[in-house]
Amino acid sequence: MPQHTAKLNHLRMAPRKVRLVADMLRGLPLNEAEARLSLDRHRAARPLLKLLRSAANGAAKKEMNLETLYVSTIRVDNGPMLKRYMPRAQGRGAMIQKKSSHIILGLDVNPSQKPARFVMPERPKKTAADREAKRASRAKKAGKPAPEGAAPEKRPEKPGFFKKTFGRRSGEA
Repeated sequence: MPQHTAKLNHLRMAPRKVRLVADMLRGLPLNEAEARLSLDRHRAARPLLKLLRSAANGAAKKEMNLETLYVSTIRVDNGPMLKRYMPRAQGRGAMIQKKSSHIILGLDVNPSQKPARFVMPERPKKTAADREAKRASRAKKAGKPAPEGAAPEKRPEKPGFFKKTFGRRSGEA
């Protein structure tokens, strides 16, 4: 069976934290793994998503069918450790270990793969015209006429409770 591997070396994240996210992907179809990573809140999800997309592009160049690919192997190993020292009481120094990870991701073809349950939609890039239209709709909701090419005027700021109470000069309001 054809297999494609992709590697990510020297990721400045502890392997233990990356494994939490990586274990979730093992055995999943490609599009489902991508969907899970894009919705995951862990910090390790973003570099793993980037690695998964890179592996998918590499498999596409090998002319492998992207619909039948799944995450066959994913391995997170220890990378080199940066050793730093923090001063402590009575002249001592405590060592701090800044850990890094090496990740190896393998994609394989599963011939008995069912068709995808869903497809990740491509997000269109926002243009300046889109931003102007959004700004005009917000102004319309507020009951103001939409500004023509000009930035909306800033409302005068009313002094709040804290400004009145804790102002620098007494009587400032």
